[in-house]
Amino acid sequence: RFAGMTFVITGTLPGLERKQAAEIIEQNGGKVSGSVSKKTTYLLAGENAGSKLTKAKDLGVQVISEAQLLEMIAAQQD
Repeated sequence: RFAGMTFVITGTLPGLERKQAAEIIEQNGGKVSGSVSKKTTYLLAGENAGSKLTKAKDLGVQVISEAQLLEMIAAQQD
């Protein structure tokens, strides 16, 4: 589902711990990185995202919420 995609997780997520979010991404074939770069596909941003959010916006990386991540997974299961 997320093959070839790289995610960076930042901030406080409302319903998941970062470790749980990383496991969900990896179980669906994605990679999780600690830093934002041009190779980042999505920034999963929660509250108080900080500098990673700023860098993602500067690089044009798509920013998604926890809800959007879960919607992407649900949509791909249909």
